[in-house]
Amino acid sequence: RRKILELQEAIGAVERCRKPVIAAVHGHCIGGGVDLLSACDIRMASRDAVFAVRETRIAVISDLGTLQRLPTLIGHGPCRELILTGRDFSAEEALKLGFITHLCEDQGGLYEEARKTAGEIAACPPLTVQGTKEVLLYSRDHGTQAGLEYVAQKNAAALLSEDLMEAVKSFMEKRPPVFQGK
Repeated sequence: RRKILELQEAIGAVERCRKPVIAAVHGHCIGGGVDLLSACDIRMASRDAVFAVRETRIAVISDLGTLQRLPTLIGHGPCRELILTGRDFSAEEALKLGFITHLCEDQGGLYEEARKTAGEIAACPPLTVQGTKEVLLYSRDHGTQAGLEYVAQKNAAALLSEDLMEAVKSFMEKRPPVFQGK
């Protein structure tokens, strides 16, 4: 039990990381790999990726977060079928289900897409990116109304940020913004 809780905490730390976490998968991603991916913010894969939650087949209940996170990502129906059968599913099926957001032809294209996505996120105001991730998780865990109240508080505080002033100023000056995370 202690070891399972320790491993759960490790996967939870990925989900709670203040910075967005991008997963780029090629080859096999089975069991604990799906647990880890379910905790990531953005998931992408190359065409050769194969996913599975095989714990059911080996007389173990998946215990590192897939049962808690995957249903919110792909829906309860598809999630239950994949987990209860333990069958493999392809990267193409993962894309169709919404488990991954990008399907790349090969490993090189996959890493290029991951770097491109990371660059797009890095160009955004860091406090806003962090706050958005916090609000998404809070809203998922506490419901719509609590999430609305939480984001109202966060945005009220953000009105004083230097990054917001920089966004307005750069727009007026027709130049790319330079965010400082302040």
